Amino acid sequence: MDPKKLTEGQRGYEAKRAAKAGMSLDAWMRDKEKRARDEAAAAAKVVAPEAPAKKPGFFTRLMDRAHKPI
Repeated sequence: MDPKKLTEGQRGYEAKRAAKAGMSLDAWMRDKEKRARDEAAAAAKVVAPEAPAKKPGFFTRLMDRAHKPI
């Protein structure tokens, strides 16, 4: 987030958070962006477990039976 694009209310809120952390608003916003990028990269690395194999549908089972020898 660019501090120039923030509304007055947002800028005031972020300034209070920065003061509480003992940082300037610019340093706080840079740190906030860096944390967001790091979290996004970490989330991208997390791989969802693979879903179990789906049971074949009705027509697939029917065709498999039709191709089996008697």
